[in-house]
Parts: sequence; structure tokens; C-alpha cells
Amino acid sequence: MYDNYVFDLYGTLADIHTDENDKKLWITMRNYYDSLGSKYVWKELRERFRQIEMEETERMQRGMAESDREGILVEPDLTKVFQRMFQEKGVSCNRQMARQTAGFFRILSRRSIRLYDGVKETLRELRIRKKRLYVLSNAQSDFTRPELELLGIADCFDGILISSEEGCKKPCAAFFNILSERYGINPAKSLMIGNDEYSDISGAVCVGMDSLYIHTAISSRPRGQYKPTYCVMDGDWEKVARILLDQR
Repeated sequence: MYDNYVFDLYGTLADIHTDENDKKLWITMRNYYDSLGSKYVWKELRERFRQIEMEETERMQRGMAESDREGILVEPDLTKVFQRMFQEKGVSCNRQMARQTAGFFRILSRRSIRLYDGVKETLRELRIRKKRLYVLSNAQSDFTRPELELLGIADCFDGILISSEEGCKKPCAAFFNILSERYGINPAKSLMIGNDEYSDISGAVCVGMDSLYIHTAISSRPRGQYKPTYCVMDGDWEKVARILLDQR
């Protein structure tokens, strides 16, 4: 029935827990910046990081409006924020240094990450059946691409689209359209699999794509506003696999 399977990542394929508000995280980041010549008080570092993130978002929104693309949901690249944090203290920072900083931040803030039971086996079976698999994730590239490798599934997909790389995010139709245009996929022959009613299900509905909603521990409470084609409310990946592999 479906030629293409489009997966959200966090909360869908993988369970993850992070804490970006932990005081110890920001004290350690302050020490990291200090060791490379950027002097911050830890609270200043945290507050300035959030301010620059907001500035980047507003800059992107203005750019969309100026190019008659107002209404698109933008996604800033936080690696640029880490870079600016150095530059504002007069320290030169190239892209590679900023990426290393972003990776260090993610490792410090991540409490746990694991694939749900049965995910890898299901992806493998879909590939054996010559299905095309994609990731469409609202995420940060320099967090997510290393984590796909860590989880051992980076090579399972025909394409990986991450919002920070594309500048827009789900449920915006523009993000789904980038996927369709780049890989030549037909939404009518595709299934979106995700754990967020708003981002994943409403986005799929908007572009005429069927969807499978998985309610997991990190899902927000669904309001029933958007109707998925299939639904697994207990997060049981055995049930998810059965739905995916029963398709012809």
C-alpha cells in the first residue's frame, strides 16, 4: 500500500530524556567557554544563549516575511548560537569549534537515549521489502546526526531531514514538501509515523499523507483534533510493527 515510510525520531523511534535547565550543565558550559577564552558567569551564559536563540528565530521570521513566505515555522541552527557566544567575547570560533561545543552541550544535557524495542528489526524488514525510509525530525543537526549513529540506525534511511538544516519545521507543509521534492516521493503513497498529534499528524494531514500516531511517554496529551489513519495509544512497538509490516 505504501512505498515510503516517514518517521519522526524522538519519542517515535527513540526514547530520550534531556535537561537543559540543570544548573550543573550551565556551570560546566561556563567552565568550557572560560577555558577557551570566553569569560561568562554561568547565569549570564544561560540567559544570553536563550536571548541569541530568540534573536536568530526573529531574524529568520523577518527573512521569511520579506520573501513572501510569512507563516512558515522557522527553526534556528543552535550551533550558530554557540558560535556567537564565543564571538561576543572576542574569541574567534569557526564552524567546527561551534559544532564541537554543541556536541558537548548535548552530551551534558542528555540523561538517556535508547531505541524502543523492535525498532531496528522493523526498519530492517521494511528495507528488505524494498520500502523507502525517511526521517523528518524537528531537531538540531549537531545533536541528532551523532545520536542516529549512536543508536545504530543512521544507515537505515534513504533520506534524513532535520529542521535546523532546512530552516523550517513540522507541521509546516514546507518541511514535508522539501522531503517530497528532494526525494521524488508521492505523499499519497507515503505514511508518516510520529508521536506528536500537532507536529506529525496535522502536518501529514496538511499534505495529504496518511499517518500513524504512537502515544509514548514523552508525547503531549492528544486533543483528538487531527485524525491519524492508524493509532497505537500504549506505545507498544510490537503493535506498530504489525501495522507497518501488514501493509502491501
